[in-house]
Amino acid sequence: MTLHDFFLYSALAGGALFLVQLVLSTMGGGDADLDMGGQHHTSADMAFKVLSLQGLTAFFAMFGLVGLALFHESKAGAAISVLGGLTGGALTTWLISMIFHAAKGLEVSGTVDLERAVGLTGTVYLGITSDKPGKLTINVHGRSLTLDAVTEGEPLPTGIEVRVTRVLGDGSVAVERASGDRLLK
Repeated sequence: MTLHDFFLYSALAGGALFLVQLVLSTMGGGDADLDMGGQHHTSADMAFKVLSLQGLTAFFAMFGLVGLALFHESKAGAAISVLGGLTGGALTTWLISMIFHAAKGLEVSGTVDLERAVGLTGTVYLGITSDKPGKLTINVHGRSLTLDAVTEGEPLPTGIEVRVTRVLGDGSVAVERASGDRLLK
């Protein structure tokens, strides 16, 4: 096998893997990373992400294309062509890993921290008494929630404005009448 053939087969293998990924992703099966399994440390995390199917595909495709271009079109020597191919493959793999890293930064947790509800006001949805929990509607950081609520004081009828005093262990909240409350009709 000549160096020309080696570059050509690398580019074809990378391109074929890319096409397989493209077809699988259009059919809903495109979440194909090589899972190395087991426990690994944070320092090894980046190495495992670079060894994803996308990273390997990018490396082989660019290694082959850059090496082939240098060897065949530029008439560069074998050493320069291999070095250029390795550089092109490595830079492309690094770029792909940076794109995935940037995309990972866009993730947002959908979990609402109920501790942020303490001090906020809401409206009694279902009457609350000291012996029977009720329901409260409240906006916590832009999300409208309906929570179980208890009171340690006077009964709170539907429609009254209340303030959250604390979060209980079961996910419910303790409330009290808000100052200047009004009964909603």
